[in-house]
Amino acid sequence: MNIVVVGGGLAGASAVQELRDQGYRDDLVLIGAEPHLPYERPPLSKGLLLGTDEPASVFVHDQQWYADHDVDVRLGTQVTDLDLDRCHLGLAGEEIGYDRLLLATGAAPRRLPVLDSSDVEVLHLRTLDDALTLRSRLSGHVLIVGAGWIGLEVASAARQAGAAVTVVESASQPLLGVLGPQLAPLFADLHREHGVDLRLGTSIDSLEGPEVVLSDGRRLSPDLIVVGIGATPRDGLAAGAGLATDNGVLVDACLRSSDPHVYAAGDVANHEHPDLGRIRVEHWDNAIEQGRHAARSMLGHDAPYTRLPYFFTDQYDLGMEYVGHVGGAGHDEVVIRGSLEKKVITAFWIRDRRVVAGLHINDWDAIDSIRRIVAAGTTDVDLLGDTTP
Repeated sequence: MNIVVVGGGLAGASAVQELRDQGYRDDLVLIGAEPHLPYERPPLSKGLLLGTDEPASVFVHDQQWYADHDVDVRLGTQVTDLDLDRCHLGLAGEEIGYDRLLLATGAAPRRLPVLDSSDVEVLHLRTLDDALTLRSRLSGHVLIVGAGWIGLEVASAARQAGAAVTVVESASQPLLGVLGPQLAPLFADLHREHGVDLRLGTSIDSLEGPEVVLSDGRRLSPDLIVVGIGATPRDGLAAGAGLATDNGVLVDACLRSSDPHVYAAGDVANHEHPDLGRIRVEHWDNAIEQGRHAARSMLGHDAPYTRLPYFFTDQYDLGMEYVGHVGGAGHDEVVIRGSLEKKVITAFWIRDRRVVAGLHINDWDAIDSIRRIVAAGTTDVDLLGDTTP
């Protein structure tokens, strides 16, 4: 059997490692569009941007590991065509056949068209090269568009590097869609305490030379603009081949696509989760675990992927871990215990008297119990603790 993995990120690297760990010894090809070996993305907006991690530390494996495990790694290589009928991939001047194919092509940062003609340098943070460029530019006045995870982590790094920082966010609070109105203000306060000019309910209206005109009428003259407004799945190859796509490659509970020979994992996979319904997750843990699961599925295992989404963030002296998924159905209440003032809390999101998600902030012994509570979907919510106003 011949297995090809398209995507040289963490999901792809996790898949090839799991294939070898499971005893698969036949041909294995890993194709990556970037010139770098697969690497971890969380350090890009954390330690690497802060200067506490060096570039060499982010790689999943070194070149020797791939050689030792007989993985044919093709870096800086674009897949131009996918022929499902013939089970072939088209590369520049070459075709590769496959018996099983894993699409782990990730996602691309969303662009802001109003900035296409900017006289100011505009950066996005997605790749290792992006992070290294951004690290060298964190000085002067940095304007960040978007107060999501990437935007706020970049703001934290920029302030710690001594830059003046303005964050523009169209919502009324940062992270409002994830945390809700009870907890989102905590992150607003955190950044304002560290000197960030956080402008909520505001967007970029226009450009006038080197000036950026905001929707509230303020004019800024930043030295650098960083756009962090989310990402879109790189599903063009799949869609062009005729695979079912909708906000990513549609896969079943076992990560199989609409073609039985093709699987998808990581940011590009829109997964039919047995408990959560259809969901696409753009986080580090999901890339690792879905990559491993897809590898086992390609080898004939038939278990569904049931892991709950998990993510974490580090901003200044605040650390947070989150497990679960509230989703479009929303929640009825949030149970918070601890101290919002001291920024040491655990919190649980409740729907129909069942826990659907939980987090801790700076309570590092709590994550295992939070994971157990969310996984159990406990209905005895009164045991979760007193609600903090």
